[in-house]
Amino acid sequence: MPYAGLDLDGKTALVTGSGRGIGRALAVGLAQAGANVAVSDVAELMDGAEETARLIRKEDVQSRPYPLDVLDLDNIRSTVEQAAQDFGRLDILVNNAGIRRRQPALEVTEDNWDAVMDTNLKGAFFCAQAAARAMMDNGYGRIVNISSQLAVVAGENRAAYCASKAGLAGLTRVLALEWLQYGITVNAIGPGPTETPGLLMADTRTEDELRADLRAHMPLGRRMEPAELVGAVIYLASPSAGATTGQLLCVDGGWTII
Repeated sequence: MPYAGLDLDGKTALVTGSGRGIGRALAVGLAQAGANVAVSDVAELMDGAEETARLIRKEDVQSRPYPLDVLDLDNIRSTVEQAAQDFGRLDILVNNAGIRRRQPALEVTEDNWDAVMDTNLKGAFFCAQAAARAMMDNGYGRIVNISSQLAVVAGENRAAYCASKAGLAGLTRVLALEWLQYGITVNAIGPGPTETPGLLMADTRTEDELRADLRAHMPLGRRMEPAELVGAVIYLASPSAGATTGQLLCVDGGWTII
């Protein structure tokens, strides 16, 4: 018999950036645990969001895709409100949308810094704020922020990215402290390098450089698969996590233990 404490039947989740990669894996995983899932992504990735929604409906739960640009605060508010209305409630938010720009610190421009911060930190905050307002009426909510192992250790050529993910881990603790009174927990996971289209596009290193980096930092010895993050998110989104809040759970192939 499955463990009932991880059962998400009757719950509704919204996953940002779920048209591909980690977001898609998490959205489908939440559906496999029983949740209805609102899929969302930017306009140019809506074909992927439609496909994610189709995969979710195969799990015999409800799903709809929504265009959502986390740089647009009005879009955030209207999408959260619409999803809560369409599904009748909102119980879970997974703040997955994010970008990375690999640059030496001396070459980071203001535009690149702002793009990373606005997407990874500002966007995540306003998605959480909108979701919390929808959750308060039910006295229950689970917010899971996708941070990074680079929230707690340094990564060369990733000044803006590391700062944004460390900021998201800190923000997680503040929101956890403020919103527990409403029955809302706020946690984060810190993935290590994971095989996704976004990572592959952003990583300009040669195969030799990549292998050397993994040998030096990652006892697992390989990039992770998105499916290896699903269990952590299901737990943090579940009724079992009612006393777990303000935490950063690193799922990183051992990166932060050495």
